Amino acid sequence: MTQRYDVAIAGGAVMGSAVAYFLAADADFDGSIAVVERDPGYEACATTRSWGGIRQQFSTPENVKMSLYGAQFVRRAGELLEVDGERPDLGFKERGYLFLASPAGLPVLERNCAMQRELGAAVAVLEPAELAERFPWLNLDGLAGAGCGLANEGWFDPSALLHGFRRKARALGVAYVKDEVVSVEVSRGRVTGLGLRAGGRLDCATLVNAAGPQAGALAALAGATLPVGPRKRMTYVFDCRAALPPLPLVIDVSGVAFRPEGAQYIAIVSPPLAEDFERDDYELEYGAFEEVIWPTLAQRVPAFEAIKLTGAWAGHYDYNAFDQNAILGPHPEIEGLMFCNGFSGHGVQQSPAAGRAVAELIVHGRFRSLNLSKLLYARIAEGRPVQEENVV
Repeated sequence: MTQRYDVAIAGGAVMGSAVAYFLAADADFDGSIAVVERDPGYEACATTRSWGGIRQQFSTPENVKMSLYGAQFVRRAGELLEVDGERPDLGFKERGYLFLASPAGLPVLERNCAMQRELGAAVAVLEPAELAERFPWLNLDGLAGAGCGLANEGWFDPSALLHGFRRKARALGVAYVKDEVVSVEVSRGRVTGLGLRAGGRLDCATLVNAAGPQAGALAALAGATLPVGPRKRMTYVFDCRAALPPLPLVIDVSGVAFRPEGAQYIAIVSPPLAEDFERDDYELEYGAFEEVIWPTLAQRVPAFEAIKLTGAWAGHYDYNAFDQNAILGPHPEIEGLMFCNGFSGHGVQQSPAAGRAVAELIVHGRFRSLNLSKLLYARIAEGRPVQEENVV
């Protein structure tokens, strides 16, 4: 059986559904859209296993701008994604991010913070005395200061955003197909259709790669190179015996990050680069917690000396090995192949801006809202990395 759509989106999690929503909502677009999603329950997707964090404390201006728009969208999500009187509740916890800095790291943090403020972010650099006053539970040993988000930073329910996008997109006429893309047909330098695992075919003029951690493998089906693959990340859940005030999301100088999760806490750390290879399994591993995270927590927050591990889960970053930044826009040689990939851990918060940007490229042939030209796919082939220093 062959189906025909103007635009096919491979991957229906938060990024693919964001593209579908913005495309369908554009008054200048009158085509048909299909989203191909192999896991419509979203049990194993990167979106639903993420922390749902949102921050403007990045080193790349484009990331700051995208997350500023993301914060605006999160605040208005109920209104924008309303369907038949039902509004998604994203549960935004606006408690900020706290990036701790060593003496060596402070100049970089101060430079980045100045850039973030110029772009409209409400952030501040706190000196040790200010940290002691605001966060008395924090051990200041080895710290020269911290970057603190004063507004528009915190975390929200990533599943609620995903389903809000999906439900609104379907209400606007987008078709969701439960299947998996197993082949991409390219004829005379342009995409013409997709082969599906169930045996059918889907003809299209434009294919949006929104396959998350599997984006590199999908690109290869079209004969394209995309340096994006799954990097496993473990989240650990723990209880603390002592009562603490509401905490922000804290990033230690060691790279360990932690925040509250209801009455409990969660923590994560990225593996050393030499050990961070592509993996797509969900096997639980506890070595990082015992060897790195727990000692760091106990040192940085004295109350965390008495904690109890209560759970863990595995998820994956759609990791861009080239420069850890989003890869957007058209392939320079394969007409109709569009990328929305490689967010390296900050995709959920940037999905509104990325979805809008890709939709604008499809409908209008250019960015209209934010100039994200530095993040176009062309930089990969040309060897022009846009390095992000604040990857968590």
